[in-house]
Amino acid sequence: MADLTTPRKLWSFEFLALCLIIAVAFGNVSVFYSFYHYLGAIGIPIEWRGFLVGLEPMSAFILRLFVLPWLHVRNAFSVAMFSLVLLIVASCAYQWVTTVQAMIVLRIFHGAVFVLLTSAAIALVVNFIPADKSGQGFSAISVATMIPYAIIPPLSEALLPYVGNEADIYAAVSIFSVVAILLLTALGSRLGEALRGMDGVLLRRPTFPEIRDNLRLRSVFFLLTAIFFIYLAHATLFYFLKDLSLQIRTGDVGLFFAVSMVTMISVRALGAALFDKTNKLSTLRKTLAFLIPCLILIPLAAFPAGYYLLAAFYGLCMGVILPLLNALLFSASPLLLRGLNTNMTLFTMDVAYFVVPYLGGMIIAYGAGFDVLFYLAAGFVALSFALAMIIPQFIPPLQRGVKEGDMMV
Repeated sequence: MADLTTPRKLWSFEFLALCLIIAVAFGNVSVFYSFYHYLGAIGIPIEWRGFLVGLEPMSAFILRLFVLPWLHVRNAFSVAMFSLVLLIVASCAYQWVTTVQAMIVLRIFHGAVFVLLTSAAIALVVNFIPADKSGQGFSAISVATMIPYAIIPPLSEALLPYVGNEADIYAAVSIFSVVAILLLTALGSRLGEALRGMDGVLLRRPTFPEIRDNLRLRSVFFLLTAIFFIYLAHATLFYFLKDLSLQIRTGDVGLFFAVSMVTMISVRALGAALFDKTNKLSTLRKTLAFLIPCLILIPLAAFPAGYYLLAAFYGLCMGVILPLLNALLFSASPLLLRGLNTNMTLFTMDVAYFVVPYLGGMIIAYGAGFDVLFYLAAGFVALSFALAMIIPQFIPPLQRGVKEGDMMV
């Protein structure tokens, strides 16, 4: 029987196919970078816009609490296939939904589909990462989640003049879901054969006592909290950068996302091996410290050169911070719950992507400028930096049988 310590190759067809399916899931989310702006264009009252933007991730984070204990490797394939079909329905529905009531239903439905797809894909892909190549494996997964953010926003901005409105582009991304369905169909028999050869312990779902004890670990709790603060800052930039850019009239938001995400992807793709050779905690602290002034300066960028330079710097910082936080979380997690904790980082992302547009929309509705939101984002990073100063005392010694080279980066 295979297990996490059995030597295997990383770049298998199964691993690559599942990474592409993860990319499709996040591509369906990345297209909504302009959703707050779109809601204003179709006449949604300002007091509802932030709530509607955050409703999809809100339903995602609520459902994920129920999905994670129930989802396991044996049912993940069927869940992923079903979710991709529903994702096509959700994407196309935005073309006809223009009222607050209908949009509430659609956003809840969309969030439920997203969490089912991402949770199922993660539950499958972690089983194809050899212990001795975990750094490369999780770096590849993180790159798969970031590629859509580098491609979709600038592509959408380029296509927008040739379509009716953003809803046409939301529907158009469903073509990627069709491709993912074909890919998952081709993967079916190979996936079943591979999973039948795995250790039965890795195929069972975690028990509730195991989940409870895992979340009681102070190392896990503090690291998930630090990741949550980073996602709060990133969600602020993701949802409100377009309106800020229109306000300061300095640069193009699509190009900002392209520059920052390409930088982020490059750092994660090229830095997997380097992260293991540095002091992770020291590097994390320094990068968090650099990210704080970066967020403060974005609203103050007076020239395009400065605007795009900050985009590259932001991508550099985020490309380092999240992999290092994930590396520490990986080392602090019980061996059999590493997949669960990887999904828990998505839970913190869901919460952040709900809270930020809801509260940010309220702040804007009360008359504040978009620059205020970016100063608050800098404050979230400062809180993560504060946690980075106390996290070390809660990181336990490496688990027996797990080498430092096996840590996720």
